[in-house]
Amino acid sequence: MGLEQIVIECQKNSPVAQEQLYRLLASKIFGVCLKYSRSRDEAEDNLQDGFILIFEKIHKFEFKGSFEGWAKRVVINYILQKYRTEGVFEILHENVPDVPVVDVEEDSLSMDYLVSLIQQLPDRYRLVFNLYVIDDYSHKEIAEMLNINIGTSKSNLARARMILKEKIESQQASNKIKSAK
Repeated sequence: MGLEQIVIECQKNSPVAQEQLYRLLASKIFGVCLKYSRSRDEAEDNLQDGFILIFEKIHKFEFKGSFEGWAKRVVINYILQKYRTEGVFEILHENVPDVPVVDVEEDSLSMDYLVSLIQQLPDRYRLVFNLYVIDDYSHKEIAEMLNINIGTSKSNLARARMILKEKIESQQASNKIKSAK
């Protein structure tokens, strides 16, 4: 059964189709959850809650565009809504610091390490960083999604980059010291 047929069956509340859809998209949706969550455990919870929401809203999917993209947006919006209710975005405005570019040595940082660094960012910085850098939203779109102003979005991105830069440079310095011994 193809994805379109699975979605049609899910719209009819078919448990078999729901299981197939989950198996088909869980790893991709989990990747989204990892990006926006504080930890792996929270990402797993968001994955489960996200799929429940996908199944609740699947009747709204109108077969215009990618279903996978639609499902990812449902999960991202769910996670962002959780953070909004926690008051993560209550800053009204911050000055945008200049952030120098980081020179990253090839093969010096693993993808798991980079994901863990991003997960360690404060919530508002992590969310803006992911939306802007990884998911390619504009500052205007991010401001609307998070109910913040554009300046705050830019500031949060700059601060996220600064924190990541410091952690990456620290890791690279540590690697150089280890290799010199």
